[in-house]
Amino acid sequence: MDFYPNICLRKAKAPGRPGRRKTIKLRLQNRRQEDIKALKIPKMRILIACDKFKGSLSAKEACEALREGLGAADASIEVGVCPVADGGEGFAESMVMARGGKWHSCESLDALGRPIEVRYGIVSNERGEDEAVMEMAEASGLHRIPIESRDVLRSSSLGTGSMIRNAVEQGVRRIFLGIGGSATNDGGMGVLAGLGVKFRDEQGGELEPVPTSLASLVEVDAGGMIELPPIEVACDVENPLLGPKGATMVYGPQKGAGKEARHILEDGLTRLVEVTGHGVLAETPGAGAAGGLGFGLLGFAGARLRHGFEMVAEALNLSGLVAACDVVITGEGSLDEQTFQGKAPAGVARIAREHGKKVIAVGGRVDPTCSEQRMFDRVLTLESFEVGEEQSMARAEELLQALGPELREVLVELRKS
Repeated sequence: MDFYPNICLRKAKAPGRPGRRKTIKLRLQNRRQEDIKALKIPKMRILIACDKFKGSLSAKEACEALREGLGAADASIEVGVCPVADGGEGFAESMVMARGGKWHSCESLDALGRPIEVRYGIVSNERGEDEAVMEMAEASGLHRIPIESRDVLRSSSLGTGSMIRNAVEQGVRRIFLGIGGSATNDGGMGVLAGLGVKFRDEQGGELEPVPTSLASLVEVDAGGMIELPPIEVACDVENPLLGPKGATMVYGPQKGAGKEARHILEDGLTRLVEVTGHGVLAETPGAGAAGGLGFGLLGFAGARLRHGFEMVAEALNLSGLVAACDVVITGEGSLDEQTFQGKAPAGVARIAREHGKKVIAVGGRVDPTCSEQRMFDRVLTLESFEVGEEQSMARAEELLQALGPELREVLVELRKS
């Protein structure tokens, strides 16, 4: 796909001098009204489709902050918002919102086996049947485990299996599962155990569903596994299960796995592949997602791996919304190399290009690689306010609002080009 080449990082004006905090209202009051009037802009329809600003704002909050700032700068601009997500945090919320669903709560376990209450969405399909929308991270997410308590060798995805079982007991006819943000590296052993699969040692004893048990694995008994509806997995990475680009070596360090732990984890997953005989599946793109959960679901649940953003975009009818607007504004907390590997802003940009629309991206921080990708027509960054990362995250809503006048100026330029 061809992208527009005129990329630039545009600096916004700081909302206040050091030690002086101004609101967007005061900032606009101080702007010369004749400057605003001089920027003639024909009536435009703008679609704001942002993902979350992680650690600061949800996707919805980020979209609303940009809408408020743009509206304060020019009330004549018609602005619509459509919060988006990929297969990570925010996947379930976006799907439930798009399909007018409701939330269901149940008891489960976190990655260390501690009791917690979780929730997942229930939505209706075109036949009026219930379908479940859930995130692995709701039960087995890294965010639930304090840094000082993290122990990937003893972490299990069992709680996610419990959540899936609960949905099956509710009678859902399909399950949509986002698998980003996991704390585990068990090859899906925990999920499968929660669904009735038995992992046995040489004496026939049942193994605890944690990575350290895999060294003793000699049999996987799926005879007692519950009947499952179709499962569609929102997977935004293409890592295989094993090897230098696999689950352990790529994502193990961020889950607290040091060099020795990574060797134990890799050996355990290798043993799992040997015992199951699913060597081909282990090489499937996405098999290494969520610590190998992709592999477990492919091999035993007949799951289908899909790009999470595509699933969300389909539910939102994002293509139709983009077609009806003039310019699209997208963004997330960090625009970097990962943005172009299945993340939501890149997906929004692709859809915009398909409809011949121009795209503005907004990031809390922006890596220089964004300029090299030629995916966005303009890129704005909160770094230009020069308030530091901590303040930028704490004041993300205010700073996004403060981008309103600069966004308006960019819209004028894009309209003329």
